[in-house]
Amino acid sequence: MNVQLAMELPKSGIWLNAAPSTLQDYRGRPLVLAFVNGASVWCAQRLAEIAQWQARNPGRIQLLVVQVPRFDFEREPQPALKLLRRHGVSAPVILDAQWETWRRFGIESWPTLVLIDAQGQERERIVGGGADLERMLNGLCDGLMRPLDGDTSDGREINAEPMLPLRFPAGLLATEDRLYVADTGHHRILECAHSGRVLRQFGVGTADMINGAAAEAAFNRPHGMALVRDVLYVADTGNHALRRIHLLSGQVETLCGTGRAGDPVEGILAQPWDSPLNHPMDVAVADNQLHIAMAGDNHIWSYDLGSRALRWRAGAGSAEVRDGSGHLAAFAQPCALVAVQQVMYVCDALGSAIRSVQLRGDLVQTLIGKGVWEFGSEDGVRAQAQLQYPQGLAMGADSPLLWIADAGNGTLRTLRLGGGVLSTVNLPRRLHGPCALAVAAGVVWIAETDAHAILRFDPVSGELSDVPIDG
Repeated sequence: MNVQLAMELPKSGIWLNAAPSTLQDYRGRPLVLAFVNGASVWCAQRLAEIAQWQARNPGRIQLLVVQVPRFDFEREPQPALKLLRRHGVSAPVILDAQWETWRRFGIESWPTLVLIDAQGQERERIVGGGADLERMLNGLCDGLMRPLDGDTSDGREINAEPMLPLRFPAGLLATEDRLYVADTGHHRILECAHSGRVLRQFGVGTADMINGAAAEAAFNRPHGMALVRDVLYVADTGNHALRRIHLLSGQVETLCGTGRAGDPVEGILAQPWDSPLNHPMDVAVADNQLHIAMAGDNHIWSYDLGSRALRWRAGAGSAEVRDGSGHLAAFAQPCALVAVQQVMYVCDALGSAIRSVQLRGDLVQTLIGKGVWEFGSEDGVRAQAQLQYPQGLAMGADSPLLWIADAGNGTLRTLRLGGGVLSTVNLPRRLHGPCALAVAAGVVWIAETDAHAILRFDPVSGELSDVPIDG
């Protein structure tokens, strides 16, 4: 094995949540130097796998995250750190805004893990997913004594997120008198009045995958939701599962998913665990089909609520903005859905794009967006309009207006369907990482995710106000 002393970090990196240090300061325990992009769910999944290993092996390895920006907004320290904290990352983070650390270490793709032993020597590199991470991390610790119980802490974050009723809420659904909030960082679903008063909580508030009554069930970083009569469907992203809440009884069930990321299996599912899922981010219901934005494999899937059949509807799997029919088309991290009659609108996060899928024939077309490296904030006709890392979609029942949470630009945008233009809504202030929208009772509800808040926007008066969630 070719073992060499790991090179040192350049001084240009910005330490976001820890005091500046060098790689030499980390000697004494093995270190994983993780080059990631916070906007990528594949990077988030790799970091989650490391965190799970650390939980089983406390104090055995150290983790240092190098955030390398893809989008312009990620070059700013606060938005960059918030992206990672949404995924539960609390390890020290360096912002490599100019890609200098990336170049110094010769990194070529996200995610890349550089494994450094206790003596500061680079042992191996893990590029992408698929490698046997468990075995490699165990090997990095071979021959080392387990740390004492008092020597397993890596210290506290500097300027940790405040303790608030909500933590990175990233899912929102509104009816004429109710507001359902996916309190993602607290691993729960809240049923609220429009005033913000919490009526019910589904989930105990810790990350787990447990079915049962509202006060016994558990979710893991839930996101998008869909409501059909008295049943609330949930994209339980951290569990890589579809869940169902019976609102009359409060019972929580699993429709599909094993609790771990994997390649979905087409066909009728006799049991929910007969097929894994891969980072489901949102759901929408049309024609008794539960449509799924599967960010982890860049596909749109559907689950038949009658036959329990799982079907791959559209997307080739590669991260691209490419039109075509069904499997010939390509998405780039689909994260939000809106279904209207026989058309479904898809928010493509890494493509900075809005797509449409004809549910009869699965023809995919691009409304806004030009490619995975093209983004901006331009208003205007579809050919020139630009978004940056959009995260949420919503549409009123009687309006041809598509509302867009343009997270990278911190704005609320609208697209008039049928050949209309993209416009930026004039708000009193910039939004902080908006990730979900809902339209009901004549107003637009906004999950201002990075501010741990829910907002109410009145399109008629232009008033933007906080919804004080009391839970």
